[in-house]
Amino acid sequence: MEHDHSPDGIRMRLAAPHRPSYLRDWIFGGIDGSVTTFAVVSGVIGARLPPGLIVILGVANLLGDGFSMAASNYSATRTEREELETIRHREGKHIDEFPAGEREEVRQIFAAKGLEGDDLERVVTTVTADRELWIRTMLTDEYGLSHNLRAPLAAALSTFLAFFVCGAVPLLPFIVSSPHAAVVSMVSTAVVFFSIGSAKSLWLSVPWWRSGMETLLIGSVAATLAYDAGVV
Repeated sequence: MEHDHSPDGIRMRLAAPHRPSYLRDWIFGGIDGSVTTFAVVSGVIGARLPPGLIVILGVANLLGDGFSMAASNYSATRTEREELETIRHREGKHIDEFPAGEREEVRQIFAAKGLEGDDLERVVTTVTADRELWIRTMLTDEYGLSHNLRAPLAAALSTFLAFFVCGAVPLLPFIVSSPHAAVVSMVSTAVVFFSIGSAKSLWLSVPWWRSGMETLLIGSVAATLAYDAGVV
């Protein structure tokens, strides 16, 4: 969606709080849930084992692997926030102990952006006059860290819900004892793969069909490998 570039539109957009995106958590969880659960289905079918085993192993995968992914995402996201706070504390300490050196870092950062002379010195003076702005500038320009981090619990829940919802699709035909359950499972899972990929185009500048086909290809390769392993 294009931004409103009128003065009022710009003012409202800049004043609005920045909300972190959990798109990556939904995509990651959805793809992995579909791939791993359908891999279980493919492996059991390839090994010609009883269909009832598909439901048992599939549900175990949904709960066990889904929780594992959510917990891992929680830990990783929490580590990002802890890293930010650790470096923030370190930069604050450096400003207190080595103000001249930290001021020179700010000068070189903005000189690299093309500022020079009096303009450069005015920017350095302005930035270093505000301790919070000074620290945030160092976090962003020296370390490349973002201040708009995802909440660990929300990231974990997004991953688990996407994993469970998308991962349940390959199992539904077997749970309801659908005729030709294997074919229905394969087709419905392919639709999920393609839909997840296509959905990314709502936020990214990628053609929906290309993104959908890419995700479908990834899922198909995983399912084929699992099926071949079951046959062997």
